Parts: sequence; structure tokens; C-alpha cells
Amino acid sequence: MTADQAGLRGAAPGPAPTDPAPVVIIGAGPVGVTAALLLARRGIRTVVLERHQDVYPLPRAVATDDEVRRILQAAGVGEEFATITRPANGLRLLDARHRVMAEFRRSGHGRHGYPQTSMFDQPELERLLRDALARRPECELRGGVEATGVSPEPVGPVRVTYRDEDGEHQLWAEAVLGCDGAGSLTRAAIGAEWEDLRFEERWTVVDVRTKADVRCWEGVDQVCDPHRPATFMRVGEDRYRWEFRLQHGQPPVRELIAPWLPPSYDGEFEVVRETQYTFRARVADRWRSGRVFLLGDAAHLTPPFVGQGLCAGLRDAYNLSWKLARVLGQGGDERLFDTYESERKPHARHVIRLAVAMGWAMTGGQDGAAALRRSVLAAACRIPGLTTAVGRDLSPPLTAGPLVRRRLRRSLVGTHCPQPWVAPDGRRSRLDDLLGDGFTVLTATEPWPSLRALARGLGVQAVPVTDLRDDGTLAAWLRAGRADAVLLRPDRVVMDLVPAGRDDFTDTAAWASLLHTTRSPDPSPPRTVANSLPRSAGR
Repeated sequence: MTADQAGLRGAAPGPAPTDPAPVVIIGAGPVGVTAALLLARRGIRTVVLERHQDVYPLPRAVATDDEVRRILQAAGVGEEFATITRPANGLRLLDARHRVMAEFRRSGHGRHGYPQTSMFDQPELERLLRDALARRPECELRGGVEATGVSPEPVGPVRVTYRDEDGEHQLWAEAVLGCDGAGSLTRAAIGAEWEDLRFEERWTVVDVRTKADVRCWEGVDQVCDPHRPATFMRVGEDRYRWEFRLQHGQPPVRELIAPWLPPSYDGEFEVVRETQYTFRARVADRWRSGRVFLLGDAAHLTPPFVGQGLCAGLRDAYNLSWKLARVLGQGGDERLFDTYESERKPHARHVIRLAVAMGWAMTGGQDGAAALRRSVLAAACRIPGLTTAVGRDLSPPLTAGPLVRRRLRRSLVGTHCPQPWVAPDGRRSRLDDLLGDGFTVLTATEPWPSLRALARGLGVQAVPVTDLRDDGTLAAWLRAGRADAVLLRPDRVVMDLVPAGRDDFTDTAAWASLLHTTRSPDPSPPRTVANSLPRSAGR
């Protein structure tokens, strides 16, 4: 059956087609394509609508953290992404004379199994993601089209209209993901408005390619100068980025970046891009209407000072995709959708406020309190242990809710399970690749009968960490969290735990009804724990 026959193209208003409708994703940037890949791995069909026929050629995001690299691993592009990245040492704060005020080191091996900070070129990431999309039969990319309307409905399919060179068309969708940026059509369609978090500055961004011996410590430099605050980082082998806050009488690029170049350098020097941005801090007041959702810049805007803009959008995709697949493919309760905004919005707001605080502390503004703020910052950075603490993960635990059963403030619940290398059958692999895309129960000892019964009822695996043959990371993590077992969500967040010495999870009724399965579960990935462990984890 063709797309036209199935009612996916050129259909008249009316009931949805009999064939399962796709999830429509508006926007083929990294957030939209990653969402499509994550859904495809769970058997959900998607149609991605994008204005551009090809990858947008200009570089934008240049940094990611280890949690997001784990998300790209889940999307099936982790190894390919590793070939286009370089680890970064962290962040340094420099004074106006480029003297180091403080240094925030980032580890080369974070808890998610990757360097805590990695630098990359966004167009290269987008090409990689689109190539992966083209290999997935569940995904269809329609480039060179403009989405013109989204009609949220309280129940049933959503109508999406778009325009291409042949005229106006429409799609009936099981759900719509608005990954269409700051000027989002989808945000307007659901009646969402921006909440202004009170930060707005104009900056110029300069990307340069040069063979010069640029002074660089393989990390990010933030120049805390009230007259000309700046950010500098190495992106690739011969690629560098500078960002300067705009002011009247801006000097030429060569003069701006001269402090980083060898004296009197006049060799090869290519300005790849020079453009101006307005850095803003905003959050949409609502992220969903029915089965229409906002992701990425359509839902939140953050200044770039902690490198979390794109990271936050990819976290949106990871959080929502498994819930969407659970409802559409496995009969999960529609209330699962309520947890998307309630989990992601506080997290996004935290990251934005952190970026704003870092921006004001580092750039200082040009008011009378700027010098005082920088003096206080310099003094604080001399406190023993502070720079180490700031250099840890930027991602706080998820707030308590239906899928985060946290009763104590200091608990594993709401945090991510670490991802060590494992070798249960002698073959070394990353933990997530072994566990697959579903829920998992990890236990400190052999699963006891009630736990095995619960796991079978949920259709999940119960796995003793001793059978995974890692380096001891998982057992130590469970001991530190005083847990005999944890229930991991598909996004590797701990949903609930069995406290040490107890027999069962604390309140299964609270979340089991949301996950209730009325259809056959999706096929397991080719390699599962049950097939890889030396003995069955579920016996």
C-alpha cells in the first residue's frame, strides 16, 4: 500500500486511516532525528518533516556531555559519533589578562561510560544522524517541506498540514513532536507561551579554521572581562570557536582573537562563520496538548555558558520516546505522557538557571557590581574542593513522581545507573547494549522468588550484577545506595528500589498501572542479557 493509499498524503479531513498512523516529527535537527531513531528501535514508525533538503551547513552546538553520548549510543550511533569527537579537559575562568582564576576539570571517563565533555561539529553529527535515519525502514524523512498547521485533539489522531512544491498535504498522526526550534509552529499550535527567565545578551560567534599554533589547553576558556567577556574552545583538529559579547565599535575578527594566536601571525586563516546571536533564557509554560509535544528549543532556550542547549533537547527525546513507545506499542497508560513535562521541565529550568548564574558570574555585566561579583567568584574558587564539586555532572536527580518513587532525599531513585564495561560471556560490551531497550531489575544477589515474579509480570529481566562481570562498579553503586535491587527505566533512570534488608519494591501499585501491557511486548533486541549471561538471570 502506498503512502497516498494509506491516507498519509493528500487525505481529506476525516477519520484516521486503518493502517497505524505514524508519529510525525516536525524538524530534522539532532533532537528530531534522535527521537525518530529512538522510536524506530522500539518499532514505532515516524515521518520527519524538514524545511531543508540537506543538513544545515553552519556549525552551532560544539559540546556535549557523557549523559548525552549515552543517549546517542541508545539511538544506535554511539560508535560513529566517537569518531568525530575529541574529549575536553573542562572549563577555565580567566581574568582580563588571561590569567587563570579557576579551573574546573572534567573527567575523561564519566559515570555514563564516556568523557564528561566532548567537542564536535554539529553538521557532522547531523549527517551521521541522517545517515542512520536512512537505514531505518520505520523512518521517513521528507525534506524541502514546510509544516503549516498542527491541530491538537483531546483524543484520537492529530492532523498535520504541510506544503511542498506540489502543494498542500496533510498527515494523520498518532502523536506529533515539535522539534521546530525557538520560532516553533507547534508551540503556537498548542497555545504555549514563553516564560522569561530574565537573561538576554547579544554575542558574536566566530568559527575559524587555521594551522596556527593557537594557545589552547584542550578545554573551554571563559574570559571574565567586563569590557570584553569572551569564550574560547578548540572544536576540531584545526577548528576553533570564539564568542564575544557585542559592544559598540566591535574590532575586526583578527584583532579580537589575536591574544590566542602566535605574535605577528600572518599565515593561513579562514573564518568559517561569523554571526550574531541573542542568548536568551526561556521556558515554555506548557509542553504538551493531548498527543502534541514540544522538545528542544521549542520548549526551552538556554544561554550557552554551560554547554547544555542541545544536551537538554536530546534528554527530552530520550525521556519522551520510551513513554510514547510504551503507550503506542505496548498498551501503556496514557497518563505516562503527563510525566514528560513534570520530569523534564524542572530539569531544564535548573540547567537554564545554572547557565544564567554562570553567565552573570563570568561575564559580570557592565554595572557597578561587576567587579565585586568577580572578586567573590575568585575567592570562592579558592575554597578547597569547590572546583572539584562544580566539575561533577550538571544533571540533577529527577524530581519525585509516578515514575520516580523517591522517599529519601539522598537516594539512588531518580538518578542514572552507571554504565561500566561488562563481559558476561567473555565479550566486552557497554552495559546498555547488553540490557537492550526495556526495563531491567538489577540485583545485588540472586533474585528471590517474589522479585522474579514481579519481573515476569512486568516482562522485564532480573539480573544479578555479579553475573555481568564488570569491574565492581555496579555492586559498589548498589552498596553505596543501600539497595538490594533497583528497577531501571528504559532511559536508565532508577525508578524504584528495594532497600537493603527488605523483600520487595516499596509501592509497585503506584507505577505498575501506568506500565500495564495489553499488547505483546516489542521483540527483544538480538543480544539480550538472558542470552549473554553464563547462566539464566531469571531462574
